[in-house]
Amino acid sequence: MRLLILLGLLLLAPPSHAQGLRLVIPFASGGAADVVARQIQPALSELLGQPVVIDNRGGAGGALANDLVAKAPADGQTLLVGSLGTVVLNSTLVPRLPYDIRRDFVPVALLGKVPGLLIARPELAPDFAGLAATQRRLARPLTYGSAGPGTTMHISGELLRLATGLPLTHVPYRGAGPALTDLLAGNVDLVMADLPVLLPVVRAGTARALATLGEARSPLLPEVPTGAELGLPGFRLENWYGVLAPAGVPAARLAVLEAALVAALARPDVAQKYREGGMHGGGGAALYRAALEQDFATGPDLLRRLEIRAE
Repeated sequence: MRLLILLGLLLLAPPSHAQGLRLVIPFASGGAADVVARQIQPALSELLGQPVVIDNRGGAGGALANDLVAKAPADGQTLLVGSLGTVVLNSTLVPRLPYDIRRDFVPVALLGKVPGLLIARPELAPDFAGLAATQRRLARPLTYGSAGPGTTMHISGELLRLATGLPLTHVPYRGAGPALTDLLAGNVDLVMADLPVLLPVVRAGTARALATLGEARSPLLPEVPTGAELGLPGFRLENWYGVLAPAGVPAARLAVLEAALVAALARPDVAQKYREGGMHGGGGAALYRAALEQDFATGPDLLRRLEIRAE
């Protein structure tokens, strides 16, 4: 019934062809946020009757993109594709940001949740148990690439350090894509990122999956154990992606955007692509708002426990 109402809103909404809708991605191209946005882009454009443009604005753990969207006109033509790291954790980690996430943004739709995955250079270790022996052989800390301080990639690395006691060195990049590129080039040892962006290199054999950070094994990589199965119950983190608008966008426009996003998520081609990347659990603004409130309540404690501070 709710989907029918949302589709009705789309039919009643006047088309807007003169100006493209801008989806701002807080990372460089090639990361999971970029992938999930591009997978929904064609359906969203068709449903809204206007072009949808992807605008990658990496840097500062998402703060650059967040600030751009917070200061955009409140006409519903500029939206932010946010994640747990860029929306909740970065706003907790970084003092004196030029925007307030909870005041300056409103949730539009939750695109979905996705488990993290730990991968390594293929020659580094045959499995998770081999990491400790490799570190001793190299006689140096293992390095892991992330999309920047306070991102879920960074937090995953610190969860691994805390759970195993392994010496690890954090190497920040402007997005998951550049971090992965450097791993494939042999410049960093490990990457922990969302399953969709890492799955292709694992399947191609250019990186080795050592562990999933999900609650259960992924059906896409059923041979890869969870942190709990490895005796590391604290090595678990599930990310999410959602669309936010600047505060002040008229309620009617927000309703149209939510309708289009929920309808796009229900499209068989989009749903299949998301499933193939391990995404699940998308929905409308109410679902996204509830997820945000839960993470705003628990995120600061996680950062304190891992002793993660702004760099």
